[in-house]
Amino acid sequence: MPAGPIEPVEMEERAWIEVDLSALETNLDFIRNRARGEVIPVLKADAYGHGALPLARFLFQRGVRRVAVATLAEGRALREGGVEGEVLLLGSLHPLEAEEALRWGLTPTLSTLEAARALAERARALGLLPRAHLKVDTGMNRVGFPWEEAAMALKAVEALGVRVEGVYTHLATAGEDAAFVETQRRRFQEVRRALGEGYFYHLENSLGLLLHGATAGVRVGLALYGLVPGFGLRPILRILARPTLVKRLKAGDRVGYGGVYVARGGEWLATLPVGYADGLPWGAVRFVKGPDGRLLEVAGRISMDQTTVLLPGPVGLEAVFEVLSADFGPTGLLAWAEARGTLPYEVAVHLSRRLPRRYLE
Repeated sequence: MPAGPIEPVEMEERAWIEVDLSALETNLDFIRNRARGEVIPVLKADAYGHGALPLARFLFQRGVRRVAVATLAEGRALREGGVEGEVLLLGSLHPLEAEEALRWGLTPTLSTLEAARALAERARALGLLPRAHLKVDTGMNRVGFPWEEAAMALKAVEALGVRVEGVYTHLATAGEDAAFVETQRRRFQEVRRALGEGYFYHLENSLGLLLHGATAGVRVGLALYGLVPGFGLRPILRILARPTLVKRLKAGDRVGYGGVYVARGGEWLATLPVGYADGLPWGAVRFVKGPDGRLLEVAGRISMDQTTVLLPGPVGLEAVFEVLSADFGPTGLLAWAEARGTLPYEVAVHLSRRLPRRYLE
């Protein structure tokens, strides 16, 4: 079980990220109801920018059996934060990482016999039992043993003394090419028949689960954080800020770098203390929500640390603006990503750590 409560952030901040844990739990329940096996929350890249340690603590408290991260450093951070539950290292263990994975009690993924040998050798030296999951490549061609050679790979890895606890693959085209999803599923089922039922098999990612259903355990990031529209999932993150300056513009006043916004005269302007250094995509953020929920237009270019918005009238410096909304509207992550021609989780992982996180239950 995770140690320690989730610590709140002090309320005196002028800009912060708010993470709604009740929405996270709602998404988790939705995913569990659709999945046919275990659900593994993916907390890599600091939980897609949401904060891996507080989310890991919360999820283990809600009955999750294991979480997944991408790197040793991410796994070590969870251990140093008091998380004691199962932590799976996704991807492919490098032989040089074997000892550290063992010392921190992390479960690595094996894609090569070189890594398996290193894991077994370091485990013997340390007097530990090496455990791992086996990755098989069913068509993505990044990492993993070839699916046709899965039985031979498993036999070779287990002969080294490594206890293989799980076997998995990753879908390459969920949401894009349903036919190839089925090809990968068929190959993985052949792997499963060849290896037998003594292992934990996991296959589907978020879009695989939502669009194609589950045939094994699932690993979810995108759905867990509510970044898939159309299924009733709820985004769990938003950025809030208080203005540092509110002023009225005169006709001809120019705003921001390049002076691209020229005032007609009489407009009210608020300066919000967030910018592209905080993760706002430059050129893609067009609106924020004002204290009354109305959409307010961004005036001029976003700066590194500040964003200026037009107001319908004056507000006090205590007013709170919703710079990034926890919804699928024009101020949400999906709108930011579409305006930039990228993916919502790419935007999410670039949200700055200098914005403190508040975790609300």
